Amino acid sequence: MTIVDLSVPIETGMPVYPGDPEVSVRPALTVERDGVNVLGLHLGSHSGTHVDAPKHIDDALPALDEVPLDRFCGPATVVDVRGLPPRAPIGPEPFRGVAAGTIVLVATGWSRWWGGDRYIGHPYLTEEAAALLIERGVRTVGIDALSVDPTPADPADDFPAHRVLLGAHAVIAENLTNLDRLLAAPEGRIEVSLLPLRLPGADGAPVRAVARIA
Repeated sequence: MTIVDLSVPIETGMPVYPGDPEVSVRPALTVERDGVNVLGLHLGSHSGTHVDAPKHIDDALPALDEVPLDRFCGPATVVDVRGLPPRAPIGPEPFRGVAAGTIVLVATGWSRWWGGDRYIGHPYLTEEAAALLIERGVRTVGIDALSVDPTPADPADDFPAHRVLLGAHAVIAENLTNLDRLLAAPEGRIEVSLLPLRLPGADGAPVRAVARIA
């Protein structure tokens, strides 16, 4: 069995979605001064590797603690779309073979640009791709990029992939990493955990995403 960490580190100054709270990780207590070490954390609910709850785009949709826990863990399928140019749309075709009940992880290869200016120019899911995933019974979608929609979002489009997925009470995981390490795994041998912090009423939360290759 192999465990693969799919999470980016949470640290001061890390990349965030434009307009989201900046991240700060600093000592609040120290052994020298206080007898114990305690970090003070300031971050947003969508900082680093995180999940989006349906409430992220509509107050009338389920909050994080109202989403069934089985949305956040289970068998995974990794869809390889690496090699796309910046800001390329990902249409439905790569997803036609995915099965209902699986966590679909979209490997764009964009995590290699984490921390740099190029990271914001990631490929993204089209509305049609998101609709196909919902039609096929998928309720958890992850991507190794800042968003399933373009960054920054086109105000005229209003986050179409988010609206299709979250509107169907699916969840989205973003800022995953190391998906390339899962591509060689035999079919049906990957289990993924994307369990978020337990934040009542939240629109999303950071996760320690991991994959287990049996």
